[in-house]
Amino acid sequence: DTTNCIHVSVNKHTNLQDHERITVTWSGAHPTAGRALNPYGETGLEQEYPVVLMQCRGVDPKDDPKVSADQAVSPDTCWTNTYFERTSSADPGQGVWQQDAAASASDGAHIAGIDPSKIPDECNVSSTFDYHITPFLAANGTSYPGCSSESMPPEATVNSVTIPQEAFAFTSLDGKGNFDFDPRTNLDNASLGCSSAVACTLEVIPIDGISCAAGNKSQECNATGQLPVGQVNPGSAPQDAVAPAFWWSASNWDRRIPVPLTFAPPPGVCSSSAAGKPVPFYGSELLSQVALQWTPAYCENKSRFNWQDNIMPDQAADALMNSGQAAAAEVSSRQASDDDVAYAPTAVTGWGIGFDIDKPGNAGQQTTINLDARLILKLLTESYPGSVDVRSSHPGFSHNPLSLNLDPEFIKLNPGLDTSHWSENAAALMNLSTSSGVMTQLTSYIAADPQAMAFLHGKPDPWGMTVNPYYKDLKLPVSTWPLLDTWVDKTTNNPCLQAAPSAYMPLVASPVSSLRLIATALLYSWPMVTTGCTGNGTTTSPFQLSRAAPEGIGNRFMLGLVTLGDARRYDLTLAKLQASPGHFVAPDDAGLSAAIDLIKPGPKLKPFELSEQAIRKSKAAYPGTTIVYTAAKTSGLDKTTAQEVSQFITVSSTEGQVPGRGNGQLPDGYLPITKSGATKRLFAQAAQVAKVIAAQHASAGATGSSGTTGSAVPTGGAGVPLPVTGASAPTSQPAPEIAPSGDSPAYSDQPGSITAALTSPVGGSLLPIVLLLGVTAAVATGASRLWLRRQAVR
Repeated sequence: DTTNCIHVSVNKHTNLQDHERITVTWSGAHPTAGRALNPYGETGLEQEYPVVLMQCRGVDPKDDPKVSADQAVSPDTCWTNTYFERTSSADPGQGVWQQDAAASASDGAHIAGIDPSKIPDECNVSSTFDYHITPFLAANGTSYPGCSSESMPPEATVNSVTIPQEAFAFTSLDGKGNFDFDPRTNLDNASLGCSSAVACTLEVIPIDGISCAAGNKSQECNATGQLPVGQVNPGSAPQDAVAPAFWWSASNWDRRIPVPLTFAPPPGVCSSSAAGKPVPFYGSELLSQVALQWTPAYCENKSRFNWQDNIMPDQAADALMNSGQAAAAEVSSRQASDDDVAYAPTAVTGWGIGFDIDKPGNAGQQTTINLDARLILKLLTESYPGSVDVRSSHPGFSHNPLSLNLDPEFIKLNPGLDTSHWSENAAALMNLSTSSGVMTQLTSYIAADPQAMAFLHGKPDPWGMTVNPYYKDLKLPVSTWPLLDTWVDKTTNNPCLQAAPSAYMPLVASPVSSLRLIATALLYSWPMVTTGCTGNGTTTSPFQLSRAAPEGIGNRFMLGLVTLGDARRYDLTLAKLQASPGHFVAPDDAGLSAAIDLIKPGPKLKPFELSEQAIRKSKAAYPGTTIVYTAAKTSGLDKTTAQEVSQFITVSSTEGQVPGRGNGQLPDGYLPITKSGATKRLFAQAAQVAKVIAAQHASAGATGSSGTTGSAVPTGGAGVPLPVTGASAPTSQPAPEIAPSGDSPAYSDQPGSITAALTSPVGGSLLPIVLLLGVTAAVATGASRLWLRRQAVR
């Protein structure tokens, strides 16, 4: 017998948003053998001794012994993406679940786990084998047999590229492991049904072997692992007794370690008719994560209004605000025609370069890299060929490394990473296709770097790499990144491009419409590259360009532009960016504070200047730091709108700056604006702007704080002229009219105060919880007859 004491901790488990990853860490587990490159769903079954992570609806009786049966977690309420994880078959009496010491008498039946009368014909159950089938009980009461693709819930995605949720995670040789688990709400999985009103649990199930029943003469349950410990599965089948697909078997289920999960109210909480008429603010995507926590603190408080956040480019938002179609604009730089507009600092956050990169030899995920402006420019200008064929044919690519990981400049800054292969995924930066203040600031960062600009103008880097000639001499900064490469590969073997020739490098870049999509791509390690091809060229199945497949863990190398809010919400890894030459700064509070220390006042009640040139002289300032402002008119607003905007500025700059995970609080990825410290000038301006907008009788003017006249030229985040283009239509429409519900006291304008509008529980969510489980399993030698997947009902 062996006894393992498993220690499990999580970094958060309360007030979760949809897809907000939880980092699960453990020690004392059995080392995983035959590691799967893709640990999600069916492909994760190819291992021995993994740790199973599953989201289940209900409260675990281990946490609350008094929970009622209809509210309790059971294997039937745990989500899996395929029936392979719910159904097994074996020769009569030979199933390992039947030999489990903890098994019930019913487990020995020909068909166990489900009422035989409820098995549909397509499951092809025969009298030749014994079966165990774990049906899935949906939130609406529907029971899905779970013994075939057709008998799974509608959200199950057999043969789809959608990433499954359940994971079979790897434990290293020292018994330790960690995994980022992706909890989902009813917004994505109605059948599972987790929400702010429905309790759910993360079940951590260490697979340590089936406990054999007393007097058992079979060796099936005594089988131990035979795959290479700590190494990738060479293609062999795992031993059933230590396979993760038997997570539901009684002794495995008894070892589960429950982590209770609570979810914050969804964005739609303010779309009911009880929430009041929405007051639309439009602008920066940098506020998207803070909006998730702030929105309920407005619409659920009768003393406030129904604040509605809508994402769109800064200039389009400014146009709506100036035309009276929006109460305010949320922008990150000064806009044109703003003599009667004041700017209240609302959030200090920024952008970053997220990455999914694995260490060589399947040694785990790389957690930090260094990037300078020239490397980012190389990615943006599509200067890496991505393949040998493209390099040999594309003009100007003959001396360029195939992808970032093979670039000597990158290797010098990040030694020890994989240089054994290349890919198109490592040749591009996932990027925006739309206008954005973030792009203006990113390209301002590049424009402030002499080496990057020399490269853009055609000077080779020290190793001989040159810019893609289609981008040579591009003028920076820009608010929208252009796709300039028009080269068509005339020798391609891609049938889609043979049928419909198209510029190739834009397919590698494949920009998208929002930074949230890039964050999601990194969350799932699913590149945006669209050079794949599906179909057979017939009228019923025409050739179509397709997105690349998700990258398997152990083989990832992809990068993308993200907001710091998204990165912190989803636990994405972020690069350090070069500030002054040789100094690389992380996007943490210290890096943001150091950047804010460099700000200079602009004209009165206008944005502060945060110059990239100043950052290039700093050793500690993070280059991606951004201040988001609430911009609104100082005259001409009706009294109600003026009071609502003023209230928003006051609340958002006081209690909205209190760090936390509850309604109305400031999530990770944002530096608090406070009365003292680096952000005190921002706090003071917000208070002043709130008063001016409420008064509605004075023009903000263009007079500087020192009494000098300020320039009317709008500038970007780096103090460079901001291109002015026509405003586009809103990207999202106001929600239906709605009216407040629930009694809450009036808001307090005292910094740091929390009002009764904070309706979702907070408390301890940022502290790890530690759960201990004594795991006892009888493990002896033996052999297993068949791997579960080969036993599964087909």
